[in-house]
Amino acid sequence: MPSDQPAWKKPEPCSFVIFGASGDLAHRLVIPALYNLAATGLLPDKFCVVGITRKTTSNEALRDSLMKGLREFATRPVEDETAERLLNCVTCIAADPGEPASFDRMEAQLDELEAIRQTGGNRLFYLATPPDAFAPIARQLGRTGMLSQPNGTWRRLVIEKPFGTDLASAKALNAELLGIVDEHQIYRIDHYLGKETVQNILVLRFANGMFEPIWNRNHIDHVQITVDEKLDVGHRGGFYDATGALRDMVPNHLFQLLSLVAMEPPIRFDAHSVRAEKADVLAAIQVPSESEALRNSVRGQYRAGRVDDVEIGDYRSTGEVDPGSTTETYAALKLTIDNWRWAGVPFYLRTGKALGVKRTEVAIKFKQAPFAMFSCTPVETLAQNYLVIGVAPTEGIALQFNTKVPGPAIRIDGVEMKFRYKDYFKAEPSTGYETLIYDCMIGDNILFQRADSVEAGWKAVQPFLDVWKKAGADGLLGYEAGSEGPAEANTLLTRDGRSWRKLG
Repeated sequence: MPSDQPAWKKPEPCSFVIFGASGDLAHRLVIPALYNLAATGLLPDKFCVVGITRKTTSNEALRDSLMKGLREFATRPVEDETAERLLNCVTCIAADPGEPASFDRMEAQLDELEAIRQTGGNRLFYLATPPDAFAPIARQLGRTGMLSQPNGTWRRLVIEKPFGTDLASAKALNAELLGIVDEHQIYRIDHYLGKETVQNILVLRFANGMFEPIWNRNHIDHVQITVDEKLDVGHRGGFYDATGALRDMVPNHLFQLLSLVAMEPPIRFDAHSVRAEKADVLAAIQVPSESEALRNSVRGQYRAGRVDDVEIGDYRSTGEVDPGSTTETYAALKLTIDNWRWAGVPFYLRTGKALGVKRTEVAIKFKQAPFAMFSCTPVETLAQNYLVIGVAPTEGIALQFNTKVPGPAIRIDGVEMKFRYKDYFKAEPSTGYETLIYDCMIGDNILFQRADSVEAGWKAVQPFLDVWKKAGADGLLGYEAGSEGPAEANTLLTRDGRSWRKLG
């Protein structure tokens, strides 16, 4: 069994200010995560939650709404005493960035509330809002001085994805925010990095002497990163049709996985060192020409079908989706990293909606051993040597290798060694936000993207966005809901003599 770990420290007193407190994100993820932190004793003793809404709402009404959301979306049984202790410290304040005077009133109300709650002036501003509100809110917080850090206090700004919609908009947003606050005050949140298995990639690589010596082009043939979803776009048709699979998933979720797998060892395990190495590897992704982007990508859009026992309609029939939409719901890319460690090693990425399997994993394919010893064994019967890091739905690590079948003859078969978190560690189910929110409160930004990392990610995908926009419907492939996606995605690998790892 695992050894006892030292207890986590409690964060300093602070105010947790949620913009968009009446919205889905606050109800579905943020408050349940705060509840889980409260249940494990990891919220400050002196603490308050401030819900910012555009329209005036009573404290009681917001508390009742958040309690209803907590009971619906909690990942563990809700204990009344803990829930009431958390939600009784919720205060609602009305503020609208379109009405600057409301932010002046908000500042005065915050000062008064913090004196009562004895939070010491530390503030965490969480922007659980649509992306077009990020800059206007930050502008008003900066104008009123609420982001300044007087007398040793701290003020931090948490921003959800998507951080920009392309390279130009990401650069513009970074420039505006960095004109208001310092980089170390900005926490660009990606809930994928709250998953234990994702964080464990660093430990797997750098705390085990057996892996790092072979983690390079001499021993690794290629890497596959898969984020497949069974869900269709649901009621998010308007948002999704303006975004698509590539923007929605690749520059953030998939590139976070890629950067952890491909980064160089940091000189020390701290935020600056780790984030610098992650940014460097994203900057080393070879930016393709338009012709290369077309050749090394596949995009698709789901048609009507069945996922398990659920009938899924055609994407173009979804509410708020253009009937002639050319927005992709599936994207597959082949990328290369232009550095010493990964020269010549392709990285294959795929993600899609309304697919037959829900799976998030990183599969590292090692090069085959020479077969001279076993010339009587057909190569195709030998197992592929994969190290598979499963992120969802099963969190764990599997190693696939060959071994001898018992008996007098030399017969070889593939076997798999598996480690699953739930079999070894006893942990309560979580939202994935607990670690990230806790890190925001203690000021550890190791799991958050830096400005240069965001821009490097968008720079790598911009040629694909541009060439797909020019192509319109040309090259957009249909695939049946419940399938594995467009069959043509296989060609990204088969022309290189490789194949996608079978999911199931």
